[in-house]
Amino acid sequence: MTVNEVTAALEALAPLPYAEDFDNVGLLVGDPQWEVSNILVTLDTLEKTVDEAIAKDCNLIISFHPIIFSGLKKITGKNYVERVILKCIKNDIAIYAIHTALDNVPAGVNKGMCDALGLVDTGILIPKKGNIKKLTTYVPKNEVIHVREALFKAGAGSIGNYDNCSFSTKGKGSFRGNENSNPTVGEKGQLHLEKEVQLNITFEAHKERQVLDALFKSHSYEEVAYEVYTLDNVDQNVGMGMVGYLAMPMDEMAFLRHVQKSFHCGGVRFSELQDKPVQKVAVLGGSGSFAIEAAKASGADAFITADLKYHQFYQAEGKIVLVDIGHYESEQYTKNILTQYLTEKFTNFAVILSDEDTNPIKYL
Repeated sequence: MTVNEVTAALEALAPLPYAEDFDNVGLLVGDPQWEVSNILVTLDTLEKTVDEAIAKDCNLIISFHPIIFSGLKKITGKNYVERVILKCIKNDIAIYAIHTALDNVPAGVNKGMCDALGLVDTGILIPKKGNIKKLTTYVPKNEVIHVREALFKAGAGSIGNYDNCSFSTKGKGSFRGNENSNPTVGEKGQLHLEKEVQLNITFEAHKERQVLDALFKSHSYEEVAYEVYTLDNVDQNVGMGMVGYLAMPMDEMAFLRHVQKSFHCGGVRFSELQDKPVQKVAVLGGSGSFAIEAAKASGADAFITADLKYHQFYQAEGKIVLVDIGHYESEQYTKNILTQYLTEKFTNFAVILSDEDTNPIKYL
C-alpha cells in the first residue's frame, strides 16, 4: 500500500478542496509512491512525534495541523519546523496534513466536539459557498439515460438527502463538421439537426474532473457541448462549525462544568452569563472568533470555540455565552476520528494513535 493510496482514502473523507484558502494541506513531506510500513496519527507533528514514529516503525505521519504553514526559504534546522522536516527526510518519513479540510466535513472536527457534549439534531453552522457546480450538456435523445446514469455514478446529482437529481428539456441541436471532423451522426460539411436533450445536473466542486471524464466517456459525440457554472448556493452539508441541542436544558454553571469535564480542560474562559438555561449550542474547533456572529444568528444559547481575545468576549452582547476551552482541547478528538477511519479502511498495517501530548499550553 503506497502513501498515495492512503491519502486518497483520506481525501474521500475530507477532500482537499474543502480546505480554506489560507491553509496548507495534503502531502507536505515525502514521496507519494513510498510503501507504507505503519501510520502514526497525531494532532501536531513535533520532533518528539517523529521520534515516536521512528520507534514504532511508522513511515507516514497523518497530522491534523500542518507543520509547514507559511513559506520556507531555508531548511537548516534553526527552528522546530525545520528540524522536523530534516528528521523526516533523513528517516524517509512522509507527513500528510488534513487541517481545515477535516474542519469542513460533517464527520470531522466539529462532529467530535458535538459527540463529546452529547449534542443531537446537529447541522452546519456556516455552510460553505462556491462548493456546488452545475453541468449543462446536450445529449442525443436516445443516449440521455446512458449519459445521465454515468454522471450519477461519477457522483453528480446529489443534493442534501437526495441523489439521482437532474433536470432535462427536449430540443434540437444543430452542427456542421469541417473536413477534419468525424461526426457520429450526420455528414461532414453538411448542416445537421439532431433531436437532443439538454441535461442539467449539479455536483460538488471537487468531483469536477471525474464528472467530466464520465461525460466524455459516455457521450457519443466527437466534440461534446457542455458548460460548467459555479453556483452561489451554499452547501448545507459542508462548512465551518456545527450547531445542535443538548438532550435537556442545563443551568449555565452546570453546562460550563459539563463542558470542562467533556473536554478535559485545564480551565474554561467564558463571557457574562445570561441567567437562562442552555440547550442550543454552537461549536467550532480551533480559532473561531470569526463565527461569533453566525453563532448568535443561529439562536444558540452558547458558543464553544478557542483563542478568543479580550475584546471579542464583548461581542456576546447579552445574547449568547461565549466559551473558550483552548485550541488543543477543541481539536483533540481529530486523532481518534482519523485513527478509527483509517483502521476500518486498512488492515495490512498498523494505524497507531500517537501517545504524545502536543499541547503547548499548561495550566496550574
